[in-house]
Amino acid sequence: MSAPHWLALLASSSDSGSEQTLEASLRALGWWALQFTPRVAWLEEAVVLEVGASLRLFGGATRLHRRLWREARDLGLGGMAWAPTSLGALALARAGRHDGLAEPLETLLDALPLAALSAANEHQAMLLRLGCRSLGQLRALPRRALGRRFGDGLLLALDRAYGHSQEAHAWLQAPERFEARLELPFRIEHAPALVHYAEVLLRQLCGWLAARQAGIKQLTLAWQHDAMRGRDVALDGELQFGTADPTRELRHLSRLLAEHLARLELAAPVGELTLRADEVMLKPEQAASLLPSSPDEAIEPLPRLLERLSVRLGPERVRAGELREDHRMELMQRWLPWPGPARPSAARPPLYPQPAWLLEPPQPLEAVHSQPRYLGEPLQLLTKPQRVEGGWWAGQARGQGLVQRDYVLAQSAQAGLLWIYQQRLSGEESGWFLHGVFA
Repeated sequence: MSAPHWLALLASSSDSGSEQTLEASLRALGWWALQFTPRVAWLEEAVVLEVGASLRLFGGATRLHRRLWREARDLGLGGMAWAPTSLGALALARAGRHDGLAEPLETLLDALPLAALSAANEHQAMLLRLGCRSLGQLRALPRRALGRRFGDGLLLALDRAYGHSQEAHAWLQAPERFEARLELPFRIEHAPALVHYAEVLLRQLCGWLAARQAGIKQLTLAWQHDAMRGRDVALDGELQFGTADPTRELRHLSRLLAEHLARLELAAPVGELTLRADEVMLKPEQAASLLPSSPDEAIEPLPRLLERLSVRLGPERVRAGELREDHRMELMQRWLPWPGPARPSAARPPLYPQPAWLLEPPQPLEAVHSQPRYLGEPLQLLTKPQRVEGGWWAGQARGQGLVQRDYVLAQSAQAGLLWIYQQRLSGEESGWFLHGVFA
């Protein structure tokens, strides 16, 4: 059986300005901590978790502590300590101490002030008059008299903090569905100003997603307008937005939401926010790389950059290609608004190298004695003709009808490699055409 290893996670002071935001931060930290152990509980103004049985899974105590501090700061983590008991770890965290395993727990706790233990802090004024300024001096008082004067609750808290009595906790469980609300401290009239308060809800969402090993694809931010709104203004409003790939990273979701709110105009002042997870997908942990991280890893991934540009510029200006099952060059792919098709195309890739740029429409080429020319110079034909016939099933619309061509790879002294074809069996068009240019 592994030795107890308790961690206490304190919310940062910046998030403790109101009781509502403190509760939100503790909820986010608690749900997030469930990915490391099922033994997670809320304890006063902290989240405590017992990870003794999980240390080997996460590479040992040192690596786990570093990971907790690195990843939980975005969720509002302001202090952390570890010890053999949960109350002991909480007392150390309050006092700004971290390692409760480097020395005997009694030695470490005896040196702490009375404020480190809530049960002792309640009677701090009286204890100071008795000359008690530390937990060690408090423990030195006669136990029976201490219980009669201050009650059994103080003795029980001391015993649990020092490991002399068993601790009891109500273990935390993440809900099946996520929906959280936040009442704003004042009415907000401009949509971009909602981002700061929406981040409180996004932290809870990211913690809940981490507990479920999942990522978000679609979510909704809803708001309620002020009661003094105009008669023609609805009671509430909402903004639905999604991500190209499932994610649970707070910074990415916050930046994406900021892009959407920057383009939004509120119909009336807002007094309350609600965040709801609409589409959640499994997102297993990625195996850590055996190689050291490179500076390139700090660059924003391309899908996220395209996602933000799509919101800022409009979906029609950021496009993704999709392969199609067609022999005709101009119809082998189509361009859709980012992020493109929901599922990868089942079309087979072409058997031959394809040019990087297609000319639409194809450019007629001069031919002298059946020899195609480009920019006044004859082209050198490098390959045998590749015959393409198709499109009879699509009707006679322009670009959709019958195609009968012989494609050839040609070399130009000035333009490099070109993709040209000779039109076959056509009464309207004949001769050679330039259709593509290789990069």
